[in-house]
Parts: sequence; C-alpha cells; structure tokens
Amino acid sequence: MKLHRILPFARQLFSETVIAGETVVDATMGNGNDTFFLAELVGEKGHVFAFDIQQEALDSTAERLGELNERVSLILDSHANVEKYVDGRIGCAVFNLGYLPHSEDFSIVTKADSTIKAIHTLLGLLKKGGIIAISVYDGHEGGVEERDALLQYVKSLHQADVHVVRYEMINQRNNPPFLIALEKMKDFTSVKQVD
Repeated sequence: MKLHRILPFARQLFSETVIAGETVVDATMGNGNDTFFLAELVGEKGHVFAFDIQQEALDSTAERLGELNERVSLILDSHANVEKYVDGRIGCAVFNLGYLPHSEDFSIVTKADSTIKAIHTLLGLLKKGGIIAISVYDGHEGGVEERDALLQYVKSLHQADVHVVRYEMINQRNNPPFLIALEKMKDFTSVKQVD
C-alpha cells in the first residue's frame, strides 16, 4: 500500500468513480490542474463545468487545456451559482479552497457561505456513489473560519445519505491541507441534515 498526498488521493477516488461520458464539476478551477485531469477522465463525450471568480484563472486554465477546451465550460462566476449552469446528474465535484496559487492578489479567497451553498447544491446533483472532494487550505486570512464552518456543515449531513471522510497528513508543519471526501449513498435531490 502507498499513502497518497491529498490531491493524488482525490484523483484516485475520481478515477474509481467517474465513468467516461459523464458531467463533472471543478468548483474552483484555479490554474486548471484539476480541470485538465477531469477533462481527460470524462473523455470525448463527457463534460466539465469549471468555475472561478477571477479572469486570470480562466485564462490560465484555457491555455493549459489546449485541445481539451471543447470538453469544458469555463465559467466566470461563483461556484455558489452552480445551479444556473449545471442541471442533471454529475459524476463528481472538486474544490480546492483558499486563494489562486501564483496570483498577485492573495486577498481573493473562497468563503464559507458560498462554498457550503455550492456543496449543498452539488450533493443534490451528484449520482449515487459519486464523490465530492474538498481540499481545505486554512493558512490564509479567513481560512480558519471557512474550515470550521465547513466541518460543522459536513458533520451535520445524515450518514444514511452521505458518508464523510477526513484524510490528512498529521506530521506536516505550517498548516498542511486536508481532504474532505463526501460519497453520496442514495439518490436524493435535497440534502437531509442531522437533527
């Protein structure tokens, strides 16, 4: 057995879950690494909806995608508005919380309210057995608040509907990221929470 870091582990989960031809979501496209991976994973007949609020992210991702651009809708909007763009079942969704890597402006960060709204909506769209993977980076201003609100939300999800796992390297320093993986256990369109 080989222990994966959080990003390779998330990709392994997607590789075991997503079927060629499915629709998937990159909720925080950043520089396009996950968007590219997902575009390859869904194949020629699949589609990726990728969201970011910064034009810089869309430009970087479009350049990275090259010929795979035809499989992807690059959306300059908050992931909180996913329901405006995506309808029907999705195979997976990925989030990398925090700020845009290599950006000149680190003040633009993900926020708890929009992140939780997007996850809630995507859970309703996710196929049974589908995965939402959330890489949580909390070492920036506002990161701790987003982390705590997110953990409170996912802990409230009913275990009959969604299995929730936290995966992390515990011997790393300087605010190492961790992964939250959600697996949808049965079909539903509205998420139940624990009373």
